[in-house]
Amino acid sequence: MNKIKVAHILNSVGGVDVYLRLIVKNIDNSKVETIVIHGEDDTDKAYLDGFNKTIKNYKLPIQREIRIFKDISVILKTIKILKKEKPQLIHSHSAKGGVIGKTVGWVLNIPVLYTPHAYSYLSAESSFKRKLYLFIERCFRRTNNIILATSLSEQNRAINEVGYKKENTVLFNNSISPIELDPECSNISIHNLPKDYICTVGRPSYQKNIEMMIEVLVEVKKTIPNIHLVIMGIGVVSPNTDNVKRLIKEYGLESNTTLIEWIQRERVFHIVSQSKLYISTARYEGLPYAIIESLSLSKSIVATNCDGNRDLIKDGENGFLLKPNDVNLMSDKIIELIQDDTKRHEFEKKSLQIFNQEFNLNKNIKNLEEIYLKYSAK
Repeated sequence: MNKIKVAHILNSVGGVDVYLRLIVKNIDNSKVETIVIHGEDDTDKAYLDGFNKTIKNYKLPIQREIRIFKDISVILKTIKILKKEKPQLIHSHSAKGGVIGKTVGWVLNIPVLYTPHAYSYLSAESSFKRKLYLFIERCFRRTNNIILATSLSEQNRAINEVGYKKENTVLFNNSISPIELDPECSNISIHNLPKDYICTVGRPSYQKNIEMMIEVLVEVKKTIPNIHLVIMGIGVVSPNTDNVKRLIKEYGLESNTTLIEWIQRERVFHIVSQSKLYISTARYEGLPYAIIESLSLSKSIVATNCDGNRDLIKDGENGFLLKPNDVNLMSDKIIELIQDDTKRHEFEKKSLQIFNQEFNLNKNIKNLEEIYLKYSAK
């Protein structure tokens, strides 16, 4: 079988960056050759294949914001690159990568797989922006692209809201390899965490809705005065950080919270593994790696019932799914799991079982290889 060349196009940040690195590291190099076209400012970290060899990559001024003239320039530069590289398939990621990839694929007649990683219109805080972003997604649905969804929820949105035909969508769940805790990252004492704590991973932003989490903490504290919440992922692109800090101070929660900036993923794993449970107050997700990692680490989970979360949590089996912004019910469920060791341990066992059945990359990567083969230009 001839090797397939796949060109990934993206602004490589956050979960999208994690997704790509996991794919290129684990995919069979004898079947798939990879090149990456990504933003100039998104990452300086090399993309490595399964043999730790650097993958060819091109840096272009790809930005999340709409910049008509810059975006046209990027499209023209991408066309030039792909004329030289001659890939059989484009895999484009997120809204901007999707627009670039679908345009270039149409011009060069190269098939395109498009992974939204949570549709951009879900992030819009105004009705106008939501309609605009959804309109843009709908405009490009008729080009030669197939939705490669990260979750069933994302696939359903592609069909029911964006307007893709079901046969023009395919599902490949976000997946990770089973986590083996690195003993070199086991020292979490530097963060001065108490013995018992709950945790989350997510930058303070509209999407993650950390403000709700602080409101929940206020309610939990009324029953469990020494409750402690660890929030990981505070970083440069965390627009709501100041507001979260203001709420913590306003409610007198300084001794009940720890905010941790971006650290090694291996160190995050240790913090999650030693927590009582994992929580999420997200308004929307693609298929969140932090929760997949929590499944692999056998954690029970309390989360909002939104896209992505509902694909990972079976309500009453490995955690609880709650209506967004239901502060009182979420606090009640957190208290229940902290106080009921038997139920929490049952949920933890189920989480690991769900991970092994549905989100283990060691098994699932073959499905992606088959998808690439099916949709590539022969």
